[in-house]
Amino acid sequence: MESSQLLEIIYLLEDSFIGEYVRGSLWLFPVIQSFHLLGLGILGGAVVIGDLRLVGLLFKSESISYVITQTKSVFNFGLILLISTGIPLFLSEAVKCYYSRAFWIKISCLILGILFVYLVRNPIALNKGEGVYMKIIGFVSFSLWVVTAASGRWIGFS
Repeated sequence: MESSQLLEIIYLLEDSFIGEYVRGSLWLFPVIQSFHLLGLGILGGAVVIGDLRLVGLLFKSESISYVITQTKSVFNFGLILLISTGIPLFLSEAVKCYYSRAFWIKISCLILGILFVYLVRNPIALNKGEGVYMKIIGFVSFSLWVVTAASGRWIGFS
């Protein structure tokens, strides 16, 4: 898809009912953003606990599979909250996001982070024991989520 076609879609998204409604309200954007940040805290907490266990810095007395199992539902809830609040936030300023490098970095790392957690981190962590591979997986996962959060925060400055 050419960038002019994508930009047309972006303008349509921003001009959608939800985009107009959120942008036109004095209080709705900050309320949605508050829940978005709550989702980030919930997801981030699950990521930190799981990944720090993988690298061997937290909950050393518990098995990796136990910690990952305990944090999976928290991670899923945080992710659902992030996505469900992120969509209206995006729709309210889609054109700004289109031109924001930080937004594209955030979305790229978010997609990579989600895929990594569901396709690599969790399956391997639930079936393997300790080892250097677990430390690498924990480091990669943690790095993806830190970049996602940091670039998401940077969108406000761009």
